[in-house]
Amino acid sequence: MSRMPDRFAPHSLQRAIRASRPPSVALQRAVAIAALVMQATIAVTGSVVRVTGSGLGCPSWPGCFEDSWVPDPRAEVAWLHQWVEYGNRLMTGLVGFVALACLVVMLLAEPRRRRVVALAAAMPAGVVVQALVGGLTVYLGLAWWSVSVHLLLSMLLVWLAVLLVRAVSEGDEPAEPTIGQLPRLLLLVAVGLLPVLLLAGTLVTAAGPHAGDADTPRLDANIEMLAKIHAGLLYAFLTTLVAFGVALRGTGCRHRQVWRRYRIAVAVVAAQGTLGLIQYWTGVPEVLVSLHVLGAASVVVAVASLWVSTRERGTLALMRPDDPRRRHDQLIKP
Repeated sequence: MSRMPDRFAPHSLQRAIRASRPPSVALQRAVAIAALVMQATIAVTGSVVRVTGSGLGCPSWPGCFEDSWVPDPRAEVAWLHQWVEYGNRLMTGLVGFVALACLVVMLLAEPRRRRVVALAAAMPAGVVVQALVGGLTVYLGLAWWSVSVHLLLSMLLVWLAVLLVRAVSEGDEPAEPTIGQLPRLLLLVAVGLLPVLLLAGTLVTAAGPHAGDADTPRLDANIEMLAKIHAGLLYAFLTTLVAFGVALRGTGCRHRQVWRRYRIAVAVVAAQGTLGLIQYWTGVPEVLVSLHVLGAASVVVAVASLWVSTRERGTLALMRPDDPRRRHDQLIKP
C-alpha cells in the first residue's frame, strides 16, 4: 500500500486548523443571534401545531407512524394535521443544526472561553431535551402538563441564548453592577416573577379550548380564575418594572444602554398584556394564541437583555496575549 502523502497526515491537518483564522466576534455574535431566533421560532411553530389541532398528527415518535417516518395518507389522521406536526419536527432539526453550529463556532474561537462554550453547549443540549419532551408529550397523548413543560423549556433556552449573545462580545471578569442596589433588587424581583407569569400563562392555555387535539383532556380548573391570576401576575410584573425605572431615576443612573433596554422591556410587556386582554375578550382566536407565544418569547428577550445590560465584565481581548496575530488595538467593548 502506498504511503499517504504528508499533506494528508493528521498532524498536518491539525497544523492547518491551528493556522487558520479563528471565528471573529462578528461571526460568533451572528450564530448566537441565529440560535436565539431559532429557539424563539420553534416555540411559535409549536403553538401553530396546538391551535390547528395537529398535536397528534404524527401519533408516533420519532417517526410519524410506527411503520412510516414521514406523513402518510390515512383515514384516521387528517393529511394537513400530519404535515403541520411533521413540519414542526423538521423545524426542530433545523434548530438543532443551528444550535450545533453555534457550539462549533464557539469551540473554534480563540481564546476558547469557558462561559461562552457552556452557554453555547446549552443550545444543542436543550434541543435534545426538547425533542425527548416532545416524544413524551406524544406518548402521553398531549397531557397538558407536558405541553406546559415544552413551552417553559423553550423560554429558558431563549433566555440562555440572550446571555450567549451578550457573552461573546464582553470580557470574562467578574460581573460588576452598573446600577444601584435598589434597582438591582427590583430587577431581581421582576426576573423572579417572570417564570411564574409564564407558568400561569401555560395553565390558562391548558384549561382553554386549544388542546392540540380534539380528544385531549383539558386542565380541570376554572379558566376565568386562572386568567385573572395570570392578569394579576402581569400587573405585578409590570408594576415592578415601573418601580425599577423610578429607582433608576432616583439613583441617578446615566447608562444609556440600560435606559434603552428598560424602555423596550416596558413597551414589550405592555404590548403583550394588551394582546392577552384582546385574546380574552375575543374568545381566544387561534392566530392570537400564536402571536401571544411570540409575545412571550419577546418578553423573555427584552427582560434578559435588560438584565445583562445592568452588569459589566470588562473588555474582550480577541486573541491570546501571546498570539503573534494579536494587535494591541484588538479589544472590543460589549
